[in-house]
Parts: sequence; structure tokens; C-alpha cells
Amino acid sequence: MPRTRLTAACLAVLMTAAASPVLAQSFQSTPVVIDATQAPLALPRAQPVIPAPQDKPYPGVIQYRADITDLDRRIIRVSQTIPVASPGPLTLLYPKFLPGNHAATGPIQLLSGLTVTANGQRIEWLRDTLDPYAFHLDIPAGVTSIEVQFQQLTQPDASNWRVLMTPAMVNLQWEKAILYPAGYFSRQIQVAPSVVLPAGWKYGTALTTASQDGDLATFAPTDLYTLIDSPIFAGAHYRRVDIDPSGERVHLNILADEAKGLAATDDQLKLFENMVQQADRLFGARHFDNYEFLFALTDQMGGIGLEHHRSSENTGAPDFFTNWTKSAGDRGLLPHEYTHSWNGKFMRPADELTANHNVPTQNTLLWVYEGQTEYWGDVLAARSGLHSKDVALATLASVAAFYDNQPGRQWRALQDTNNHNLLGYRVPGQFTSWMRGTGDYYRESLLVWLDADTLIREGTNGRKSLDDFARGFFGHDDGSWAPQGYTFDDVVNALNAVYPYDWGTFLRTRLDAVGPDARAPLAGIERGGWRLTYTDTPSAAEKSVQSGWANDFQYSLGFTLSGDKLTNIRWGGPAFEQGLGAGWSLVAVNGKAGSAEVLRDAVTAAKGTDAPIELLLKSGDRFRTVAFAYHDGLRYPRLERIEGAPDRLSDILAPRRR
Repeated sequence: MPRTRLTAACLAVLMTAAASPVLAQSFQSTPVVIDATQAPLALPRAQPVIPAPQDKPYPGVIQYRADITDLDRRIIRVSQTIPVASPGPLTLLYPKFLPGNHAATGPIQLLSGLTVTANGQRIEWLRDTLDPYAFHLDIPAGVTSIEVQFQQLTQPDASNWRVLMTPAMVNLQWEKAILYPAGYFSRQIQVAPSVVLPAGWKYGTALTTASQDGDLATFAPTDLYTLIDSPIFAGAHYRRVDIDPSGERVHLNILADEAKGLAATDDQLKLFENMVQQADRLFGARHFDNYEFLFALTDQMGGIGLEHHRSSENTGAPDFFTNWTKSAGDRGLLPHEYTHSWNGKFMRPADELTANHNVPTQNTLLWVYEGQTEYWGDVLAARSGLHSKDVALATLASVAAFYDNQPGRQWRALQDTNNHNLLGYRVPGQFTSWMRGTGDYYRESLLVWLDADTLIREGTNGRKSLDDFARGFFGHDDGSWAPQGYTFDDVVNALNAVYPYDWGTFLRTRLDAVGPDARAPLAGIERGGWRLTYTDTPSAAEKSVQSGWANDFQYSLGFTLSGDKLTNIRWGGPAFEQGLGAGWSLVAVNGKAGSAEVLRDAVTAAKGTDAPIELLLKSGDRFRTVAFAYHDGLRYPRLERIEGAPDRLSDILAPRRR
């Protein structure tokens, strides 16, 4: 029947409702309540309730195999044999809340071809109407196991999801290619995993290899939680290096698009060994049997920095080692992810310690989980030599300047940015300086922890520091792996154990600061003996950290040039006040064809004068001429010493001798 036709009864109801305001209001406000567990309605059968997770063992071991050989079509093929104890309802879940994502990011849209059989017969599944990550089965009598097959259709580009498969490497993340029974804690489900590799490939993972038969790698059975926490990087060009100064327990697994990318020198690798040593001296304990850095040097696979308890997923530029000077500003990633083994994995916020991967996470303490990890990551990079002191100072200057010029604090407190992933996982948007977002609970929180560190140092005459907090809070129970949850009060009590102070007020004041008078937490820099200033000529170290410095006019005209496009327009800045937003391109500067270089010259020439900087801009078929009355020159952030003040910041960045 054409969709424009209505039955006489429907027309009568609609006409009556339209004629009577009272009836119309009643008609519109009466919802239809559908309970799919009671009646099939539009479904082939009634759907059961998804069982809540219970802390009891799942009967049997799931046999799992992933075939990652279909590189040209970028398809991962999965087969699972799942034991079942009795006939009746069984619900399989696809992981929804993924480790380290702090949000519901499981790419269920990429699961395809799901087929379930038992004893050679198909069992048809029913997707839950409220939770599309759940698949309901009705297991027939006499069935002791089911065969589950499906494909993960990984993506050829990064328009929606990361690229996981290239001709030279694959990032197998189990949580994106597995189904598991509902009703159980993840750690109570045993899985025996295996992977079919492309011919001749090698791999890195924290899992224990039980056997390898040709290109089939079989791993020792483990629980689902540990499996999902132990991804694989596999590739044609692979090198594994011991970087543990105290024994062969920490390794750097390097993969590259081409073999030449593996050429790390002994001096470079020594710096990563220093990082491991400095982490030992900071925390005083380890919470793993072995730790595997998975480090892919590629411009083809999607970029990542993702923490796990006994490993981490990391990417860098293809020439990370072969063009070492260029990578100077990018060497803080591995120290950050390594720190997460202590903060975020062994010790983690109690509201992120969930029963399985489909229980919603809460993010109230990401300013500790990510913020203090960001702090220690940068500190360990400096203490190990991965960052020179100049690079470390330039990194801190860049962070401080960003928040000193960020207007978003007028309406949104740092505490609320912890919810950002739950609002939409790292969704890009316009006017990010006003909206605030993911980076804030990392980097602004870093400034809060620097503030705390220098306060402790000042109050104890240097006898105590945030190092003591790290050792007490994260470094207890050497050798224990079992995750432990922490609360706000636990953090406050641990700080008080180091240095008695009103830490609750200290933290809440900074986390909840909002309104026109709220300011960035920069006190730690000045208490550390330095101050934020600006220069018109960045140093080599500052250029390595601010790699886009040549196109950066954030602290002068209030925007960044991306090619000829005006981007990152700062809310309330000079460009914003000219009525500019997204979509404008630079055509000319003071009558001369526009470019970043020409614009830098014009800003420099206008310094100290009253001459305007005139830009011709284009958006679609519209042109505008905009005159900036700006005369302070180019401005790039820099930290400078406060004469006569104790240099606590240099001490924080200095390597520990024991």
C-alpha cells in the first residue's frame, strides 16, 4: 500500500484530534509501551532480559581463532567454540566499553556475517532491541557447545575508525573481534586464543605463546579480561629488544612499514632502558610479570597510544629512529603509557573497575587516571633523557600557554571535561578553546599535579615530593597484578600521608574553578622557579615541541593556518572578534599573496607601530577584507627563570639516582 494512503479509521482519529485541543493533547501524550520480553510484537520471538554479570566461573573454555591474513580486503575472520552448560536462553555480548577509551566505543557496526551453529544446525540469533551489542540465542536440548563465526570489517582509511590492517602490519585488538557470554565477570570467562598470521610474520604481545605451528600461533588459556588487555601487533618487519636494566622483563617490540625503520641505535635504546629504570625508582614496585611495548612506526596504520596492564599500543613516525632530531617532541608517548601500568591499570578509579566490558564506565577521576599519568609521563621522559631539559620546559610552556589563553573555563569546569568521552568519543568540533574537551583532563590536570608537587616540596623544604605519593599510592604490593580501585578520599588521604594539608579543598578549588574570574592553575610553574612568557623567535627545542609553529598565530591573531584555511579560531581572540569562524581561507596579506610566511612577516613588521594588518579572506564565493589592529608581534610560549627563586622544576626533571 502506498505510504501516503491512510485508513478511514486513522483519518477519523487524526481529524478528531485536530478539531479538539483537549483530544489532541491527550492523543499526543499517550505513549505505546512495548515490552519485547513479554510478547513478540514485531520480533520473531520474545527477547530475554540480558543477564547481569555475576562473579562466578563460566563453565568450560572458549576456543578462539582470528585469521588476520586477508590483508588486501582488510578482513579479520573469527571463529569461536563456546561451551554451553544447558539448553535455553544464552546471550552473547560484543564489548561496548573498551579499555582506555572511557566511553562506549566498541565498533559494533563493523561486525558482519554472524553465524551460529550447533551439531551442524543453524541457531538463529536475535539482536536486543535496546542494546544492539547483545545477541540472544535459544540453545536446543542436547547441545554442549556452539560454533560462532563472524568477520570484523576493518577500515581502509581513518574517516570513521582507525586503520588496523596494512600490507606490512596488523593491530589485533581482541575486544573488537570477540563475542562472550553475558552474565559473568570478564575475569571468570576462560579463553584459549590463537591467531593465523600472514606467512613469515612475527608478533609482539603480553600473552604467553603456548606453541607456533607455521603461521598459527596458539596462546596459553587466559581469562577474558587479560585477553582483551593484551593486544597483538604483528608485521613483516619486526624487532624485539630487551630494555630492562634489571632483567629480561620489559621489551620494546618495534614494527615498521619498511625494514629500515627498525634501525634504532644502541644510544637511542639506552634512553628507553633509562625510562624503565627511572620508573622503578619512582614507583618502587612492579605489577607485571613482563611488559611489552608494542611500537609501530608507520604512516599507514592508524595512530594510537593506548594503555594496558602488561603492554601498550603505540605508533610513531616511520622515521622515528632514523630522523631522531625530528622525533624530539614525540618521545613522551611511551613513558605515558608505561606509567598507566601503575596508574589506570593496577590502581584505577573505582568507578572504572567494572565487572565486564558492557557495564557502563564512569569517569569522575580521569584527572588522576590520565592527568597524573600525563605528569609522570613527561617527568619520566625528562629523567630518562628521552626529552632534553629544554624540550621538557618547552612542552610545559606550550601546555601553560594553551590554558592561560583558554576561555572555556568561563562556563565549563575541569571536572566536567572528565565526561567528554561519554558525550561523544573525542568528537571534533568548532571553537574547541570554548568547548573544552578530552585534552583538558590530561594537560590541565598535569598543571594541577605540578602545583601539588611544588607545594609539597616548598612545605617540606625539599624533603618530600609527589614522588613519595607515587611510591605510596601506586608502588605498594610489589608483584601483585590484581586491579585495585581508588576514590577521591583515597587520593586525599594519600597526599596527607606525605604532607598534611587541606588537599580536599586544594583539589576541588582547581577542579571546580569556573566563571569569568577562573584562571588556569599555573601556580606550580612559578613555585617551581619559572614563569610563562612569550618570544617572537622560538628555539630549536620549542620548534620540536610546537611542530606547527610556523603556521601558529594563536597568541597573536587568534588562529592557526592549515594550508590557506583559518582553523582553531580562539573564542574571544582577535579573529573571533572580527566575526570569523570556520570556512575562511587566506588570499592576501597587505595586498600580497597570502601564506604563513608572508603573514609572519606582516605581524613582525606591525610590531610597535599603528599600522593595521590587512587580510583578504575568502569563503565560498564571498570575499572579506579584515584589518587587525594588532601590534605585539609574534608570540610563542616560553618558560623563563625567576631570578633568586628556588629551581624546584629543574629538580623535578632531574634523573633519580636511587
